[in-house]
Amino acid sequence: MPVTGAALAAALTEFGAPLPAGHALSTLAERRDLVTAVEHFGSSVWPEFMLHDPVANRCWPYMSDEFPEYQLALLDAEGSVVAVARSAPLGWDGSVADLPRGWDDQFSRSVLQFERGIAPDTLGAIMIVTDPARRGDRLGGLMVRAMCKVGRLHGLRALIACVRPTWLEHYPLTPIAEYAAWRRDDGLPFDPWIRIHVRLGGRLSRAEPESMRITGSVGEWEAWTGMAFPASGQYIVPGACAPVEIDRDADVGTYDDPNVWVIHDLS
Repeated sequence: MPVTGAALAAALTEFGAPLPAGHALSTLAERRDLVTAVEHFGSSVWPEFMLHDPVANRCWPYMSDEFPEYQLALLDAEGSVVAVARSAPLGWDGSVADLPRGWDDQFSRSVLQFERGIAPDTLGAIMIVTDPARRGDRLGGLMVRAMCKVGRLHGLRALIACVRPTWLEHYPLTPIAEYAAWRRDDGLPFDPWIRIHVRLGGRLSRAEPESMRITGSVGEWEAWTGMAFPASGQYIVPGACAPVEIDRDADVGTYDDPNVWVIHDLS
């Protein structure tokens, strides 16, 4: 039986995490008319350079075309999208050694295994985006819970998330492993997005300094960032969680987005 948004909402209510009043959950399998709105909403919050990952561009259509039942939209009382949770299933043996080599590798593995007919046992988070105007409404945590629930209802045993920390862009010279280990006085993670996952039962695993790679010409990087790069070297650009390496002789800029694995046991 297909997993519906209504079934997910009921499961969340039973879990003690009901949707906000007047809101509804839907999958793209149920509401194909939401595809354009979901895509626009999901891409609206990222810095321009993050929209030029070749792995994402190659694999992205599979989510709505082949994995629509794993694509979630939270709708307000007017039917507008206020949060999305995007994911793709894959196979993973449960060991740290078998974790994908970052977000790019995770997404590629989902697509490759689908094309080869390999049955998944794990759900891989692709992204969660919430309306910036709704900060404070705890929609991020709600969508993490919804993603876990959709995995459980599909019989998958784990959710793996290659998490891009919210505040790392303020500390782009700090290695991801060091940053992920920072704690508040109460012992919880310093980063708010990592902290949400941990509060919901996720456990921190391996850091991935090169989780997503984005390359472009110097001119493209200047257009993406609105900055000039007059000499070769490392540059801090708005929205980046690590420096961008500019090589003017080769006319190429390279950025590796650092993430950290968080694992949610769904069994």
